[in-house]
Amino acid sequence: MDHYQKQNNHPNHSGQHSAGGVSYTSTDSPGLCAFILTLISYLLIVATFPFSLCLCIKVVQEYERAVIFRLGRLLKGGAKGPGIFFIVPCIDSYRKVDLRTVSFDVPPQEVLSRDSVTVAVDAVVYYKIFSPINSVTVISDYSHSTRLLAATTLRNVLGTRNLAEILSERESISATMQSSLDDATDPWGVKVERVEIKDVRLPVQLQRAMAAEAEAAREARAKVIAAEGEQRASRALKEAAEVINESPAALQLRYMQTLNAISAEKNSTIIFPLPIDLLSQYMKNGNSKNGKNGKSKKDLLSDDE
Repeated sequence: MDHYQKQNNHPNHSGQHSAGGVSYTSTDSPGLCAFILTLISYLLIVATFPFSLCLCIKVVQEYERAVIFRLGRLLKGGAKGPGIFFIVPCIDSYRKVDLRTVSFDVPPQEVLSRDSVTVAVDAVVYYKIFSPINSVTVISDYSHSTRLLAATTLRNVLGTRNLAEILSERESISATMQSSLDDATDPWGVKVERVEIKDVRLPVQLQRAMAAEAEAAREARAKVIAAEGEQRASRALKEAAEVINESPAALQLRYMQTLNAISAEKNSTIIFPLPIDLLSQYMKNGNSKNGKNGKSKKDLLSDDE
């Protein structure tokens, strides 16, 4: 009976094929039965020529490779393609492997972050096959296995980060996932080219709390900015008052400028300010007259007496 024996760190010989650092070597010859079946197959091809060419000649595309097994053994020469290759009916079987880049979505994963916050995160992964032989001989279904590994790696990587890092450091998380997946899938002949975090969904209550916190922070910043503006304005008004105090005519010019601005708006009512110094002068004159009148009345009263 044919069987394979694993051997590590040995050079490949005839009938030996390497897969992910582990070489598979046939320990015995094909045997008489295999020789007879091969001879019969070749005789049938010759007997039915040229009709047998329809079953013997196969074609693979530029982006495909064919891994051929003869009587269950991996055929020497590696993967075939692109173009035409030849198989022997009845004893040969082959599998086509697509070398193009494939992408898939990682389903949303419920992850508990390092600071005990539950988030739902999904991602997209891009990979391709770089070793068709390994993708066929080492693992049964490289596509399904890569998908499962991507979901597990996403949960493991995000579990070591807190919420702030998950929201702000997506590129570093993607790079860490890509490196981890690439190392794990390398023996399968799979190259993970890129990993991208698509969306991070937070619980509704946490979203409301974060929105309230952000709004409070914005209001606090607005109040600080308004207070700083008032402080600067008061300093500017103080300097302006000092300048006007040095030149009384400047106050009159300011009055005229204010009247000009009011008249430009087509207002029906105009308030004209009067200088305080002028009013104080009138008040002094009025007080002096009242004092004189008061003395004359007293004098008249004393005369009457």
